Amino acid sequence: MNRLDVTEKIIATKVAKGIKWADVASKVGLSKEWVTAACLGQMTLTAEQAAMVAETFGLSAEEKAWLMVVPYKGSLPTAVPTDPLIYRFFELVSVYGTTFKELIHEEFGDGIMSAIDFKMDLQREPDPKGDRVSISMSGKFLPYKTY
Repeated sequence: MNRLDVTEKIIATKVAKGIKWADVASKVGLSKEWVTAACLGQMTLTAEQAAMVAETFGLSAEEKAWLMVVPYKGSLPTAVPTDPLIYRFFELVSVYGTTFKELIHEEFGDGIMSAIDFKMDLQREPDPKGDRVSISMSGKFLPYKTY
């Protein structure tokens, strides 16, 4: 057994039982974005959080233990994503990455936006021309140090 096996069981149970990520997040007490990432193997849960997830998805003690192991993050199956939705984010960075970089550097100076001290909010935005996906991302600015 490994973390991927646990992730696959979580997804299979979610589908079989019609579980919503927002409902899991509510039980854990954190955002649906972070809890979904954790359930998909990208974050480390505490023992208390892992217990809530294990109960929700009917995980064994061994499977629950895998939820508390620091994962290998950023584990997409290919360098360039082939899933159409994930590819659009790759496309966004390909097209707008230099714009993000330029504007962040102009506003904050030489540094990066943290993906560790980070939060995200994904919402449906009703629109008469077709609903829109609204994603707000906020990461701490980390300036490069001179030494």
